[in-house]
Amino acid sequence: MQAIGNFDELKKYREGLVSARDPKRKVVAVCTGTGCKAYKCDDLASALEAEVVKQGLSDKVEIVPTGCHGFCERGSLLVIYPDDIFYQKVSVDQAAEVVSKTLANGEILEELLYEDPVTGKKIVKESDIPFYKHQQQLLFGPGRRIRPTEIDDYLALGGYEGLAKVLSEMKPDEVVELILKSGLRGRGGGGFPTGVKWRTCRDAPGDTRYVICNADEGDPGAYMDRSLLEGNPHSVIEGMIIGAFAIGSDQGYIYVRNEYPLAVSNVHVALDQAREAGLLGENILGTGFSFDMRVSRGGGAFVCGESTALMASLEGFVGEPRAKYVHTVEHGLYDKPTNLNNVETWANVPLIVNKGVDWYTSIGTGDVSKNPWGGSKGTKIFSLVGKVKNTGLVEVPMGISLRKIIYDIGGGVPDDRAFKAVQTGGPSGGCLPESFLDQPVDFDELSRAGSMMGSGGMIVMDDRTCMVDVARYFVKFLLDESCGKCVPCREGNRRMLEILTRICSGQGVLSDLDLLERLSRSMMRGSLCALGQTAPNPVLSTLRHFRHEYEAHIVDHRCPAAVCRPLITYTINDECNGCTLCKRVCPQKAISGEKKKFHVIDQDKCDQCGVCIQSCKFDAIDVA
Repeated sequence: MQAIGNFDELKKYREGLVSARDPKRKVVAVCTGTGCKAYKCDDLASALEAEVVKQGLSDKVEIVPTGCHGFCERGSLLVIYPDDIFYQKVSVDQAAEVVSKTLANGEILEELLYEDPVTGKKIVKESDIPFYKHQQQLLFGPGRRIRPTEIDDYLALGGYEGLAKVLSEMKPDEVVELILKSGLRGRGGGGFPTGVKWRTCRDAPGDTRYVICNADEGDPGAYMDRSLLEGNPHSVIEGMIIGAFAIGSDQGYIYVRNEYPLAVSNVHVALDQAREAGLLGENILGTGFSFDMRVSRGGGAFVCGESTALMASLEGFVGEPRAKYVHTVEHGLYDKPTNLNNVETWANVPLIVNKGVDWYTSIGTGDVSKNPWGGSKGTKIFSLVGKVKNTGLVEVPMGISLRKIIYDIGGGVPDDRAFKAVQTGGPSGGCLPESFLDQPVDFDELSRAGSMMGSGGMIVMDDRTCMVDVARYFVKFLLDESCGKCVPCREGNRRMLEILTRICSGQGVLSDLDLLERLSRSMMRGSLCALGQTAPNPVLSTLRHFRHEYEAHIVDHRCPAAVCRPLITYTINDECNGCTLCKRVCPQKAISGEKKKFHVIDQDKCDQCGVCIQSCKFDAIDVA
């Protein structure tokens, strides 16, 4: 496309895009995010496009491959606009029927509709599905209507309007003040006020400043940043350009995990298109302001999500953190003032510029008018996974309760089992029991509860989850991902893992619990970066809320959730009818008995693998 040279040209170009689009034309938004690729969504989009042409509907129907829609477990999924028809689990073989019946004749295909697990009713409209109805998709919403690799789609929806407003109407200090008053806090985990960071970076001495987007998302089960970057890369790019103008930078970087190939590809395409359009690079929109950025791919080290480790990696060194008394806003990348925010934070910036402070601060909790730390404003995207009926990405207003997320949006625990805990904040987050379900979800409330917001991971657990084993799992993950630079984190995590492993194997003693708490306090005080400082959270929160489980492991040599193998005993009860299935599947040949007669388990041979209980159809095997 020809470069857009000024604000009037941008306005005319956008108006041309909008006027050329027929509002009566049906648009089929097909999710082609990474999650749906496992369901052959690309083949589905191609098949739909071919059928539209074949059936002569090209002037009435448009197939739009989009980014992630959030409801990942229901893929492949699509939405037909403007009718808002939601189809899920659509196969390539059903493409012809979707086109011939629904798109051509308006017939609803019942077998492709979502069925509410609570009411059992089929739901036609996406906006009526509980998973979507209770969300507020400010960031995710636009991405479900655009092709990530087509800048025209973003422009037609008002893209780069915020940038034009900033460059034409505002001074850098005014932009900083706008973000400060909005109360936007960093979505990467720390929750630091974005406006404070921008102002400090702008005021730092020196002529060279850098802007960085942290897309090194490493939390297990979290993929919020990946999906935003895949589905709507221009929203992040626009936010970064606005931030660069505000702090006085002409060079930026997007640091993204190499394990995110689709995000990397879409960002490269978006950057090239933005440069070609005159929205990135030299003399943006004829204003004299110049800013460009490049993509840097990370090697997958969890610790490189920490700001100083990330910058060391960008410089070509080993990704290790440094002492926090040296602030990156003053001495960051190449020892220059550097402003780093994560993907979700940058994507919020154009929204705030376009819709204003009053609109943004009306969403969320607290009062930020006098104190940027005084609340949590806007929405937050969470990765809702684990023992919950509806898994996926959810975007909700700050202050919503855990109960509303898990039960109203997530549909509750599968098989109506008892809810046990939810871990928020990724591997360094805390585990909160049922008594906290009405806890408001924001930065400060979660911190007071012994957990944290983190980048947005949310793992739901049912009564079959052993909380001691959960703490052990996350400590092991953090030990593996620790850079090992400082002793409290390197040796503290190692020692905690040894203690937790001993408890899970039935060899713990009660004094281990006090030792875990002392170790935790030492790590929180002495570790160099947030990885070590927050690593004890899973241990401390489970000790606080589930201490009885630790005591059961130590005193009774029993795992209440029947997870820790050395503490489990399988026995066969009177329901056994001698079908021999358990005997046939047992890998240790520990089960004996004749057909149609009572069977027994040899405890000396049994290795507690659980295959027998999984195979038994008569509930004849007890676990203790």
